[in-house]
Amino acid sequence: MVYALSWFFVVALLAIWSLSAWALHAVAVWTVSNAGVLSGAASGASTMALPNWLAPWVPPEVAQWASQLMAGLAPFVDSIMQAAPALAGGLTVATWVIWGVGSVLLLLLGAGLHLLVALMRRRGGRGTGPNAGSSLAAG
Repeated sequence: MVYALSWFFVVALLAIWSLSAWALHAVAVWTVSNAGVLSGAASGASTMALPNWLAPWVPPEVAQWASQLMAGLAPFVDSIMQAAPALAGGLTVATWVIWGVGSVLLLLLGAGLHLLVALMRRRGGRGTGPNAGSSLAAG
């Protein structure tokens, strides 16, 4: 019975692992597939300014440096967003690899639990059974 409970626990963990991997993969692929729609959105980053309440606390050199940095990063971010839909295939492969490694680890956990139960039964089984007191009665 303990064997069945331990394997039921492992199978339940495997089901949860598979469901979460599938759900995260679906969300990630949807996000990556729709990232191309947002291309051009980063071009507005160069027009960003500090809020009025924060401007007195930030030196003008730092504010100018930050706006130049944002303006320089905008083309890079746009190119990444345009290339993102092509990454969906690689994301699928990565998900399968991660799911496989996790599944193998869960099966190893099940085997370890199986061995642990077997060892505990072997150790605990010495004092039970039909011949439990026969060595004392013979002596």
